[in-house]
Amino acid sequence: MKFSRLRLANVRSLFAPSLQQCLICGKHSQPATELPGICAGCEAAIPWIRCPRCSKCGRHVGCPDCTRSSEPGPIVCNRSAVAYTSVMREILGRYKYRGDEKLASMLGLMLDRAYSILKEEREQLMHSSRPVQSRFSNTTLPARKNERNRFWQADLLVPVPVSDSRLVERGFNQAERLAEIISRRRGIPQLPLLIRTHHTGKQSFKTRAERLADMKHAFAASRDSKVLSSFEDLLESLNPQDRPLQIIIVDDIYTTGSTIRACAETVIRLSASLGCTAEIYSLTWARS
Repeated sequence: MKFSRLRLANVRSLFAPSLQQCLICGKHSQPATELPGICAGCEAAIPWIRCPRCSKCGRHVGCPDCTRSSEPGPIVCNRSAVAYTSVMREILGRYKYRGDEKLASMLGLMLDRAYSILKEEREQLMHSSRPVQSRFSNTTLPARKNERNRFWQADLLVPVPVSDSRLVERGFNQAERLAEIISRRRGIPQLPLLIRTHHTGKQSFKTRAERLADMKHAFAASRDSKVLSSFEDLLESLNPQDRPLQIIIVDDIYTTGSTIRACAETVIRLSASLGCTAEIYSLTWARS
C-alpha cells in the first residue's frame, strides 16, 4: 500500500505544474503567464497604469505639475508602465543599485506595455477626425486629420545617459538596458545620442525646484562621431522632410519630468541642427 501511494505521488508530480522561486516575493509558486521569473500572485498585484489621468505626463492620479504651467513642453507625452509603489521601488532598487540582472527581462517587458499604450493612442489619433477615447486609458485624445500611414511606430529610442561616475559605480546604464529590450521587441533602432555634462547626484533626495535647477545644461549631444553618423544615416533613410522624426526618450522613472524635458530639448536642438523637426515622446518604467 505504501509503495502504491509513493508511485501515485510520483505520477502526479509528473503532471503537476512546476513551481518556481518568484523574483519578487521569493516564494515557490505558480509562475506568471506573461512576465518571466515571477509568480502569478505578484503579477496580479502589479500596479499597472492602464488609465492615466493626465494625457501629458501619464500620471495615474491628480497631476499638479502639468496644470502648473500652460506653456507647451518639449515632449508630446509620457507613458509609464507602473505606479511607483513601495514594492516597485524595491524592485527597481534591486536592479538599479544592487545589479540584480535577473530582473532585466521582466522590467523590459513591463515597459513594453507602456509602449503599447502609446502606440494605440497615436494610431487612434492618426485615423480619427474627431476626439477619440483610448482603449487603454480614460484619456480623450484631440482630433487630427487622417494620415496615409495606418500604423504608428517610433523612429528612434534614446536612453537617458548616466554620468561617468555613476556608470563606474553601477557597471551599466539601466535606461539603456530597458531601451535595448524595446528595440529588440519592436524593431526600433536605439542610439546613445546624449551624454551627461556633469554629475547631478541622486534626484530622489531633492526638491522639485532643486531637480529643475540641476537639470539645466545637464545634457549635451554625443561627441561620438560613429553615433552622430548613425543618426545622420537614419535621417537620410527616413526622409524626415515628409513628417517630423518620432523619437522616444527612455528612462526608468518619471518624477518631476525635469530629466526627460532636459533630454528632449537637447535632442530637438540636435535634430534642428541637421535640418530635421523632431517630435519627442518618453517612456518610463514607473511614474511617481
